[in-house]
Amino acid sequence: MVINTVLSTMAYDYPPEKLSVYLSDDGGSDLTFYAMLEASRFSKHWLPFCNRFKIEPRSPEAYFRTALEPLDDPVNAKEWLFVKKLYTDMNYRIEATTKLGKVPEEIRKEHEGFREWNFISGRRDHRAILEILIDGRDPQAMDNEGQPLPTLVYLAREKRPQYPHNFKAGAMNALIRVSSRISNSPIILNVDCDMYSNNSHSVRDALCFFMDEEKGHEIGYIQYPQAFENITKNDIYCNSLNIEMKVDFPGLDANGGPLYIGTGCFHRREALCGRRYSNENKVDWKEVADRKVKESAGVLEEVCRILASCAYEENTEWGKEMGLKYGCPVEDVITGLSVQCKGWRSMYFIPERKGFMGLAPTTLLQTLVQHKRWSEGDFQILITRHSPFLLGHKRIPLRLQISYCIYLLWATSWFSVLYYLVVPPLCLLRGISLFPKLSSPWIQPFAYAIFANRAYGVVEFVWCGGTIQGWWNGQRIWVFKRTTSHLFGFFDAIRKLLGLSTDTFVITAKVAQEDVSERYEKEKMEFGVSSPMFNILATLALLNMFSFVGGIKMVIMDVESKALDLLALQIILCGLLVLINLPIYQGLFFRKDSGRMPSSVTYKSIIVSLLACSIALY
Repeated sequence: MVINTVLSTMAYDYPPEKLSVYLSDDGGSDLTFYAMLEASRFSKHWLPFCNRFKIEPRSPEAYFRTALEPLDDPVNAKEWLFVKKLYTDMNYRIEATTKLGKVPEEIRKEHEGFREWNFISGRRDHRAILEILIDGRDPQAMDNEGQPLPTLVYLAREKRPQYPHNFKAGAMNALIRVSSRISNSPIILNVDCDMYSNNSHSVRDALCFFMDEEKGHEIGYIQYPQAFENITKNDIYCNSLNIEMKVDFPGLDANGGPLYIGTGCFHRREALCGRRYSNENKVDWKEVADRKVKESAGVLEEVCRILASCAYEENTEWGKEMGLKYGCPVEDVITGLSVQCKGWRSMYFIPERKGFMGLAPTTLLQTLVQHKRWSEGDFQILITRHSPFLLGHKRIPLRLQISYCIYLLWATSWFSVLYYLVVPPLCLLRGISLFPKLSSPWIQPFAYAIFANRAYGVVEFVWCGGTIQGWWNGQRIWVFKRTTSHLFGFFDAIRKLLGLSTDTFVITAKVAQEDVSERYEKEKMEFGVSSPMFNILATLALLNMFSFVGGIKMVIMDVESKALDLLALQIILCGLLVLINLPIYQGLFFRKDSGRMPSSVTYKSIIVSLLACSIALY
């Protein structure tokens, strides 16, 4: 996965001598370094193949998964099969070495860089490892057709137990410093390890904005939409982000500029490094093109290891005014806001062909944990000095400050949703009406609010490329996220504000087990493990089921039919929640596979829900 991302960015339709690709390996794994070494060798065949046949996408895995052999031309077919075999063989070698768990000694002798792992005592305790695998300035760095190759650099920054490493933001800042010494390009693209380039023209497209003679010097970053290649037909976990990418972000763009979302983003280096915008920031692109680094690769490696050391950032502005900001789970959003507050514009660009493709979470818990981190980080921004209403006061338009609240207020939505999932069903058991009677004229505004909102939501979702079933799945995940992710995110943000906890960064898994992947493709909801989030979801599901049954029983036993008139809306609400929670009931009682709800969750949820119903009836 990682080397496919690397190869896709090396193969951009852009002069290779002006491209430099850097990989930050925060795991400090010699297996990843070995994979990079294999990729550097394969690139000598892959890059000319891409340029000759103008292929898309330029991730070998993605291309060969869908492309057909060119049978019309025997010469082309022969080369196509040759390159595919090279990739298949490389893939096999990497997987075999990974399964072995270590790099064989004969392979370690092929590159002196492997000696760095002789001095590693642990993944969180090692010196900086930096290797320039391809030096684009070297006349010998050519592909098999004699064309220059892009510079390729492997970096595992130094880590020591006594130093905070600041997660992704710290890794990005180390890359910014290292790249400033090796290539110092004025434009930086950052992508996550799973997000390969799907459009070979993305660099040229982005430069059209940055190099615009009238407005280009004002642009700090250009954000591309986030897209995923593994979304199921009906988007079971609502991870496609279609509404956000096709509706919300164009609106943000019109109101002053999109958020920076951490991947698929082109940055102006000086904006990312903390420089404020001024009219004098115009770049002499010819001067930039003529800028050369004279030191040898060996000297650069030694110098850059210092830049990637733990102590380098001490008593500096890195993580505060320079680079990505520290101290927030959503370092990308807070960094983008800071760039905008320094006078830079941001742009949102939706190309005809998607620029980048990544991997969405394939289990329910991964989805909920990811949204917990997002909602917690966004709310943390709102309630600290980094709030757009404080940091952005008189610096960015008021309409943009308000637009940020779409996401910064995610965490606060738990209260209203949890209220509707708990109070109406408990009151239904006691026969207490919370909504107007069916015979009351006041039922009309409730009906309008319910049906108009949902009708608009369906139309919007389908217009953005979804299905009706996908919209229904989205309603389910909407409820799940607000009663778990946003609930935990809200209280964790408050605890951090009060100094009762410290920052953590939960990485979203990108590789799933085979049986999990099969259930995901069949759109069977994945549970499988115990989690406080599942305890809440199962308890709420059972509570509404018991209340719905109790409400129906009350209506049937009511001879005068007053109960139906009085409690109709609460019965309908509980009924809809029962439908939404059907996958929960299946996981609790009917499924036998390893993706079912754990027995401990089943027992706990039954006891708590029955206890709540008993108290309500007492």
